[in-house]
Amino acid sequence: MIDNSDIEKIINLVFKAAKVLPPPARDTVNKELENLKEMLMENRPPRVLVLGRRGAGKSSIVNALFKSRVAPVGSVLSETGKAEWFTFNNQQGSIEILDTRGIGDRTKPESANFENAIDEILVAIKDICPDIILFLCKAKEVDSHITSDLANVNTIQESISKTHKYKIPIVALVTQVDELDPKRVEPPYDNPIKQQNIKKAVSTLQEAYSQWGIDLLKVIPVSAYAEYEDEKMIYNNYWNIEKLVTYLIEHLPKSAKLQLARLSKIRQVQTKLARTVITSTSAICGALAATPIPVGDIFPITAAQVSMIMGIGYISGRDLSKRTAKEFFTALGLNVGAGFALREIARAAVKFIFPGGGNVISAGVAVAATWGIGEAAISYFIQGKSINEAKSNMKKAQKEKEESKASN
Repeated sequence: MIDNSDIEKIINLVFKAAKVLPPPARDTVNKELENLKEMLMENRPPRVLVLGRRGAGKSSIVNALFKSRVAPVGSVLSETGKAEWFTFNNQQGSIEILDTRGIGDRTKPESANFENAIDEILVAIKDICPDIILFLCKAKEVDSHITSDLANVNTIQESISKTHKYKIPIVALVTQVDELDPKRVEPPYDNPIKQQNIKKAVSTLQEAYSQWGIDLLKVIPVSAYAEYEDEKMIYNNYWNIEKLVTYLIEHLPKSAKLQLARLSKIRQVQTKLARTVITSTSAICGALAATPIPVGDIFPITAAQVSMIMGIGYISGRDLSKRTAKEFFTALGLNVGAGFALREIARAAVKFIFPGGGNVISAGVAVAATWGIGEAAISYFIQGKSINEAKSNMKKAQKEKEESKASN
């Protein structure tokens, strides 16, 4: 269970401060606060429907997302008995996967509730709406039974649209590209013949979706084979898994983005998501600073910046709490007491963010300072750089933003 009490207090405080702003500034603040509220306060595990024929590599993809064996992989017969929501948890968070038996599987396991795998899926998504569909097709079978497979995808998409009023995005995966000739080539598959075969498989699947008129975000070729001993991974030929995670995060609802970014531990993905938090917070702080109406000193501005620091820390794997802000400010050398409250955090931040700034700052200064402190938080939490490097990056980012504003 995620404790959102600290971030909720801060966001509600800034909402309250926005009430006294004139309409243009108030609208900007409220819009960006809603973005942060959905991402930070309402964050939850992503829900992914994994769909494909038996042997397409559904369980392998699930394991690759977490870089550990969390789902059994059947080497002979289908291991997935029925459509079932599977939750994986660790200290970083969790993800909910609707894992299914192959959509073309005619073997009915004893645990299955229906003869037809599609009927099971439709029941499983009646009360729980997936966020995204992962459609898996083996690289060597992109032209095999694809018409019936896409008919099933279309049925599922229409059911979700009708039941949940949600146009679910679809990402198609060409799996097991390691099996394409020449098999001896290991990732990153620089061999021209291998690349040609991969491109052919991708284009074949893209054309099939196009002919059916099914909206498709992307076809991504992947390999997800791994070997384990005593639950420890001893070998993998993972390829394009980071690209897959990036696409999932880009197209998941805002409330489901953060936990996948945390679980992925991919710095590039986490940094990109953190910058969306910086963008929203910078817009909020600029709008607050631009108003001629007093808003009780610059506390709401620094409070918004503290929420940004907490959010970036959370993406990296820290708690979504004021302890994360305290860690950051303590590393900066600020004297933050053990029993500090949110107002004291914000006032401590002023010494670092707006030295000598007093109670009045310009919108440009607020935006530049917010961008700088956000980049410092990325350097410290996500990239694991020293606090001196974080400070240097803060000054550099702040200067670049000020110069960019001046030239516009």
